[in-house]
Order: sequence, then structure tokens, then C-alpha cells
Amino acid sequence: MAELVVLSEEEIEAVMDLDDLAAALEAALRSIALGEVSVPPRSAASTSRGLLAAMPGFVPHVGLGAKLVSVYPGNRVRGLSSHEAVIVLFDEETGAPCGLLAASYLTAIRTAMTAAVTARALHPEPSEVAVLGGGVQAAAHLDAFAHLFPATRLRLAARSRQAAVEIAAPRRRVEIFESFQAAVDGADVVCCTTDAETPILDDSWIRRGCHVSSVGSGREVPPATVDRAEVFVESVAALLAPPAGTMELSGRERESVSEIGEVLAGRRPRPEEGSVTLYKSMGHAAEDLAASAVALASAKRSGVGRIVSI
Repeated sequence: MAELVVLSEEEIEAVMDLDDLAAALEAALRSIALGEVSVPPRSAASTSRGLLAAMPGFVPHVGLGAKLVSVYPGNRVRGLSSHEAVIVLFDEETGAPCGLLAASYLTAIRTAMTAAVTARALHPEPSEVAVLGGGVQAAAHLDAFAHLFPATRLRLAARSRQAAVEIAAPRRRVEIFESFQAAVDGADVVCCTTDAETPILDDSWIRRGCHVSSVGSGREVPPATVDRAEVFVESVAALLAPPAGTMELSGRERESVSEIGEVLAGRRPRPEEGSVTLYKSMGHAAEDLAASAVALASAKRSGVGRIVSI
């Protein structure tokens, strides 16, 4: 009989330590670059309204587990989240299940914090960070970047001003801009967090030395920017066709991208000053395992969660 710690969204958000999360994500990204992880390409079952993706993985001394995530874009018109997920953790020594975690918040904050960790590695001292989008990821990015860059000014622009107002209201240091172009103008770091199928940027907006981050599933970044930027990914699996990889990078040569873990591990120097850099996220099971391990450890210290025997 196995005993699982079951954690809800609210419990995970309450106990999540963002410093521990950033450190765990950096370690996971280094492990990817060093070839220490076992993470097969994600697979997905498609329905007429969305998909269900499976993301198993193992990171030594971090975790063994799998995430199941559904992606239903049409849920927004129903007032529901477009992404729903759970993560099951297993004991690394015995293979016994040990945790069942709600994963919507985990997915949002690990995605945003990975983007922030990447930005810190490539552009350590940004003065202005622009977040583009009006959804869960925009909010999570503001939280992650505010935490890692406490002196940085944060900008926000969304296709819906009301969405931007609602996101900015509970957060300090967030200035709302009326358009994506206005928010990008003069920013050192630009974070694209939308579900747009076509680019939300114009390459002419991206100034010398700017770092662009994209976590959307569509083609948020124009091809011209992809072509002139130094491109960084979590894993070279980003070059595969979706759902394993990303739309913007699918089919490109291996030499056209670098894994951000190579920079974090000291195997690749930081880009030269003035370079335009692009981080394209595809999501990675190692990040889910790192975030889940932090949440589970923090919950145990705090006495949070329910133990279920199966």
C-alpha cells in the first residue's frame, strides 16, 4: 500500500517558496544541458475541442513523475481555464507513488519563473520589463519577474485593457500601456505570454540588446526576430514538430539554438552585450518535477496536504 500526499491549487500556492523554485529550476535546466535527465518527447491525444498531453520525466535527486495536462482553448468563453493539469510523483528509490498535485498554478509559475531565470542568465540587470498578455501567464510573469528583479520597472499591455487592469490591480510597480508597441518601446526584456497564432510583435520594435521571451503555444514572435536573435531553449527537443516542439523553431538546425542550461552550467558564455536574444519555451517535464518537488517539500514542512492510502 502506497501513501500519497495530495495537494490542492490553493495549498500549493500558499506554500510555494519562489527562491527555492528559482534554484530548483536552474538545477533542472543545467541537468537537461548536461544530459542527466530522462524525458521522452511529450505525446498528446487530440479531441475535437482540445488535447490531453502526457509529460513523464526523471531528474536525478529532483524527482520522478508525470504530468497530464489538457489544453482546451475554447474554455475561455465558458469562464474556465484553458489548461487543466495534475502531476503524480513517484519515489525515486522504490518507484512507489508519493504525491498527487494539482498543477495549474504549478504550470503557470514554473513557466514564468523559468522565463525569469533565463532572463537573469542572459540579461542580468534589466531596467524595464514588458509583459504582453492578459491571462494567467501574464500574471505569473509579473510575479516571477517582480521577485527576481525587485528594482526593475514592470510594464503590462493586453489586447483587453480590462484584463490588464484586473491583473495589475493587486500588484505594485506595474504600469499599464495601451498597446503592445508602446509597452515594448524602450524595454530591456519583452515577455510574450499570449495564445496568438500570429506574431504580436514587429521586428522593428526590438532594439539592440533586447531579450525576448515567448511562452505562447502559437507563433508570437516574427520570423525576422527569430532569424536575427541568439535563440535559447530548455531543450533541443524544441526543434521537433509540435506537440513535442515549438512552431517557431520546428525543423531548424541544431546549431541554430542553445540550451539555456549550457549558460547556467558555464559551458557557454553569456551573449555579447548588444545582442538580441530570444528564449522560446516549450515547457519541459524537468521543470514540472522541480516545481513539484519544491511544493511537496514545503508542504511537508508546513504540515499542509492530505495523506491518502491507495
